[in-house]
Amino acid sequence: MPLPPDLLAVLACPESKAPLLYFAGGEAGDQPAQAFLFCPTSRLRYRIEADVPVLLIEEAERLDDKAAAALVARAKALKIAGA
Repeated sequence: MPLPPDLLAVLACPESKAPLLYFAGGEAGDQPAQAFLFCPTSRLRYRIEADVPVLLIEEAERLDDKAAAALVARAKALKIAGA
């Protein structure tokens, strides 16, 4: 089940306080079970478990600059809001 738009509107990265990109279909765009949230500012990737975002900095995956840039480009290709 996708995250509701009203929830997405209030979610922010706990580290940078920047908006998050919601990959509802995962990185491929067609795998909802692989959904995640990504903050381009802090380069943190947050998993979603049982339709609940896990917004804990210590449990997020920090991407290097190259991987973060690739994910932002993928978000633009998928036309993800905010990308």
